[in-house]
Amino acid sequence: MAASQLLRVGCAAGFSGDRTDAAGPVVDALVAAGGPAVLIFETLAERTLALAQLARRLDPEGGYEPLLDELVAPVLARCLEHGIRIVSNFGAANPAGAARRIAELAANAGLRAPRIAVVEGDALDAATVRRVLGSAADGLAVVSANAYLGAEAIAAALREGAEIVVCGRVADPSLVVGPALAHFGWAADDWTRIARATMAGHLLECGAQVCGGYFADPGVKDVPGLANLGYPIAEIDAEGHCVITKPPGTGGRIDSHTVREQLLYELHDPAAYLTPDVVADISEAEVTELGADRVRLSGVRGHPRTATLKVNVCHETGWLAEGEISYAGARAEARARLAAQVLRERLAGLGPLRVDLIGVASVFGDDAGAWLAATPPGDARDVRLRVALNHTERRAAERLLREVTALYTCGPAGGGGVRTALRQRLGTISGLVERGDVRAHHRFVDGAAA
Repeated sequence: MAASQLLRVGCAAGFSGDRTDAAGPVVDALVAAGGPAVLIFETLAERTLALAQLARRLDPEGGYEPLLDELVAPVLARCLEHGIRIVSNFGAANPAGAARRIAELAANAGLRAPRIAVVEGDALDAATVRRVLGSAADGLAVVSANAYLGAEAIAAALREGAEIVVCGRVADPSLVVGPALAHFGWAADDWTRIARATMAGHLLECGAQVCGGYFADPGVKDVPGLANLGYPIAEIDAEGHCVITKPPGTGGRIDSHTVREQLLYELHDPAAYLTPDVVADISEAEVTELGADRVRLSGVRGHPRTATLKVNVCHETGWLAEGEISYAGARAEARARLAAQVLRERLAGLGPLRVDLIGVASVFGDDAGAWLAATPPGDARDVRLRVALNHTERRAAERLLREVTALYTCGPAGGGGVRTALRQRLGTISGLVERGDVRAHHRFVDGAAA
């Protein structure tokens, strides 16, 4: 029988690298409100998973969210004590490893062993990648190939008593849809209720964005207390409608403006937002302010989900070398431009060199250098030269690092503060896979289950 009690879902991260102190106030608010509650961490952007795969090559036990300890440990005891479920995609390339680490955190803190499930099946084998990409797969050094899973395995794990569900590549809104399916007992084809929960998840998935973070623009869209920004909580009812709020005493703002802006974020078609769980339609949605930091979303409709799932294939594309050096004082810009010309001549033949003059032409710059060339030389007195090079061979890319460093004595006068960096570059190709080619499932991790 479907539950009628509100389900509260709080979000404490919107990407890998987000603030790690956000969960505390969210959990405090969930505990104070009472009733069924879930805490989600959304930490897996499109290419984060490929980076996690690279990390797992170096450490087979790694490959999950690097900030896992900082995110989970401070709130784990309170979540277990008050029955707040934790659902996240911080498993990345190694959900089982993340689950084992959470079990260790609980044991180290003297807590009982939580019941932890992992969701698997998003990783695709080589044959499936070939079917998805066809000839585009020729010659690719594939790092990761993952389908965006939906909410069904999350819901199944929660129904079987999971207190913590660790996922890899699932669609961001599914972190909310799964708990809603498990709590309310909706049918798998209850498209409108699922679509409503999907849009609740969409409002939460970017963390503090809906609370005014990414919204803030001084003098135009003022947001108070950004240094103590609150993270969002969705109160979801049995029909799937939600109220978005945040913990009391935290900074930020939630009103019709912040909610509308986040509602439209990354939607290619408001009448057909494609997710693994449903096709959501917000063309007749209503956003209503109920009070301070309380906004209701209603009127979302749903349509049957598609027969295919999105796939991201990440592959090696070589190495990115970057170098920076500063010039200040009289004729600083002229000296920076001369340094750039020296580097172009020294590195000729290796490939296009990206040049930015930070403080003159950088944010609007382009790899071809057209923007910089069209920017007349000025008299900027505080300039940071940044150069970058892509190359398939590491040793060739390393030449840029040496040449930038050599500008200390070989280049124009007064250069200083050299910094260089080299990292592996990844490319992404997206495609579609038939649902029948993907077998999403959950399992409880040995040593992590009660």
